[in-house]
Amino acid sequence: MTVSDPYAVINQIFDKARQLDAPLNTRLALLAEAVDEGAPEFAVAVRALIARLAKTGLGAQAPAVGEPLPPFMMPDQTGRLVSLTKLLQRGPLVVSFLRGHWCPYCRLTAFALADIQDAVGAEHMVAIMPETPGYSAAFRETAGLSYPILTDADCGYALSLNLAFFMDPHMIGLLQAIGQDLSLSQAGIAWVLPIPATFVLDSRGIVVTRHVDPDYRRRMDLDDLIAAFEGAG
Repeated sequence: MTVSDPYAVINQIFDKARQLDAPLNTRLALLAEAVDEGAPEFAVAVRALIARLAKTGLGAQAPAVGEPLPPFMMPDQTGRLVSLTKLLQRGPLVVSFLRGHWCPYCRLTAFALADIQDAVGAEHMVAIMPETPGYSAAFRETAGLSYPILTDADCGYALSLNLAFFMDPHMIGLLQAIGQDLSLSQAGIAWVLPIPATFVLDSRGIVVTRHVDPDYRRRMDLDDLIAAFEGAG
């Protein structure tokens, strides 16, 4: 299978998108546009995947505004167990679900989150990914994050929130054709992925705002995140 490599296309503009003085979703759109133009067969598969996930209502049953985020306990990048209960003892919390170090949209998002962690307070932020602690630690260092990244093995927690799915064989084949083997980095079953999601919780663990979207090319606006956090109390 011969496939134009979307990563090569994205790498050509990634630094430009990262440094652009524009909203996060404007910068993410630059990556998507590059794939549309430089790897059109991959872009078609991406649109088909997103349409399939949207049709199934993936994410629709995730905790809504006014509902509590269910408790969790997962290892961080050092292997230390971290619980939602302990995190909430510090006050309001921002919880972000990311797909993995291999996803350029997640990398760009992580850099953007690193830029606001002083404004929010790193002690009030946590990320969740399906990757092993070793990969999470490297991703955390590369992105400049000061807060923990937790390992959601088999996407068990994400699945319980209606936030995860099994990748379809066609997309798996496309990724393998360009050398992306998620089994090397994921904890547990490979090819189970979360959709990106962000929840801002008050100190009781109640969702005050959220962004849940099967389209992994879109994320929560950072101004909205900061405003929701500041009003969470």
